[in-house]
Amino acid sequence: MGQRPGIAAAVPGDPAVVVLDEPAGGPDPAGVLGVRTLLPGLAAGGRTVFVSLHLMSEMALTAARLVVIGRGRLIAGTTAGEVTARAGGGAVTVRTPRAARLRELPPGPGITVTSDRPGVLGGRGLTAGQIGAAAFKARLPVFELSTRHASLEAAFMRLTDACVDFRACAAAEAGAAR
Repeated sequence: MGQRPGIAAAVPGDPAVVVLDEPAGGPDPAGVLGVRTLLPGLAAGGRTVFVSLHLMSEMALTAARLVVIGRGRLIAGTTAGEVTARAGGGAVTVRTPRAARLRELPPGPGITVTSDRPGVLGGRGLTAGQIGAAAFKARLPVFELSTRHASLEAAFMRLTDACVDFRACAAAEAGAAR
C-alpha cells in the first residue's frame, strides 16, 4: 500500500519526469489496476515516465516502450511486442480433423510444420491469416487457429543472457547433479 501515497505525492507537482520503482508491487488488485491506468495517463499528458518492474508480465501490461540495459549498455529500446517477436514468437497452432491434408499444402521456403498430437499442427514462417486462407481455399475445416508469442519474461532472459554473471537455472542444475 506504500506505493499509492508515493505516487500521489509525486504527481500533483506536475513533474516533467516521473520515476517509479516497483509501483505495482504490493498493492491490492484495485491498486494494481489503478497503476496500470495512471501510468499511460501520465505519459499521454506529456510526462516522461520511467518505471522499474521486476514482474515482466506486469511490464507487458503497463509499458508502451521498454528500455533494457545490461552491463551499462543499451540492449533494446522498443515496444514489448517487438521484443517478444524478436525472441521467436509467432508460432501458429492449427487444430483440424484434416491435419494430414493441410500439411500437404505447399509449404514454401522458410516454413516449418510440426505435429506432436493428432489433429494439431504447429507452424512457423506463415501468419495465422495465411494458414487460415490456405485452409479455406482447400475447403478444410479449422477448429483452432492461434498464434503463440514468447512471453516478455522469456524474451528478456534471451536478450540479457550475455549480460548476467549468475544464472539461477545453471545453479539449480548443478545442485541437482550432486
